Amino acid sequence: MKYDVLIIRYGELALKGRNRATFENLLVKHTKRLLADLSGWQLARPSRRWILKLGNNDPNEIIKRLEKVFGYVSFSPAVLVENPTLEKLQEIAVEFAEAKQGEKITFKVETRRVDKKFPHDSYTVNSELGGAILEATEGRFSVDVHHPEWLLSTEIREEGTYIFSDSIKGAGGLPYGSGNKALLLLSGGIDSPVAGYLIMKRGAVVEGLHFHSFPFTSERAKEKVIELGKKLAIYGGQFRIHFISLTEIQKELKIKVDPDLNITILRRFMYRIAEKIARKEEALALVTGESIGQVASQTLESINTINEVTNLAVLRPLCGMDKDDIINIARKIDTYDISIEPYEDCCTIFLPEHPETKPRIAQALKAEEALEVDKLIENALNTHEILEIKPED
Repeated sequence: MKYDVLIIRYGELALKGRNRATFENLLVKHTKRLLADLSGWQLARPSRRWILKLGNNDPNEIIKRLEKVFGYVSFSPAVLVENPTLEKLQEIAVEFAEAKQGEKITFKVETRRVDKKFPHDSYTVNSELGGAILEATEGRFSVDVHHPEWLLSTEIREEGTYIFSDSIKGAGGLPYGSGNKALLLLSGGIDSPVAGYLIMKRGAVVEGLHFHSFPFTSERAKEKVIELGKKLAIYGGQFRIHFISLTEIQKELKIKVDPDLNITILRRFMYRIAEKIARKEEALALVTGESIGQVASQTLESINTINEVTNLAVLRPLCGMDKDDIINIARKIDTYDISIEPYEDCCTIFLPEHPETKPRIAQALKAEEALEVDKLIENALNTHEILEIKPED
């Protein structure tokens, strides 16, 4: 089937009122970025259903790219008939039907006649196109208007008539860059890249913060995080990662803190440092990949004790998800295979045998009395490095 255009739909943006143009312009910006190396396509914006003229481009290739644009909810490759007649529409409907595989199939024709000057009403178009399909398929097709296996859609508009049969799901959400900035605590694991993706999907500009413990963690662990950053960069055009060394802090904790509280105190240091970087970068929230009860530091008691050290909002988009749900998203965004590479992060190298699962704030404060907290934070911040990543890097 030779398609002429791609119908592109968006959802929430229609409710944005006076700000809608800002959101739409961001969609155009990301569309142009992802299709920059292709020629011959044109984007028209007549309504909530935008039309992208394909030129000689493969619609599947364009859809594959535009699935990375937050804000688009679905795509339909379509044939455009600029001067439609009922006979021409019947001819194209039969072409669509003949392209369907399978022995028998139920179908329905659905028509929207926006252009009231077209001489036939929707009911007539449905009937005539459906009749042509039945005749051409010789018993292989049958009509089911309630639960069809295949739907053929026709939209009759002033600029022409669009005929299509597929609706491919887009990323949804809000255009990247339509919200303020958030700082993602990015480990090398499965969860945190997924958390970053979900917050990016709501329009926020996300930067990563990775804590390492060289030489206890390897250079490959850092490279792994950079590869994850490249995957996230696809959705926004770039991705910044801040790197901080926790080596000195972890050495102090090993000497001066009860091993069972080690992870709790370490994460309290992470949150303190993350807040300082976030405020410097004008980020309004921290983002973590925590899922309630998944590990010792993610019980409600642990989260409460760790969270006590920051006044910033902490967003946890995975908190109610099962691990299988998280893995499914990681596979979808192509981070899973990178995340399971066997290179340890700083939270696993000194993991105690029996970490405290219900630490209290008073316990944490008592443990921190043995540490020069402010000095350790200052020294860690002196190791701050920033890497700018683009998808093509």
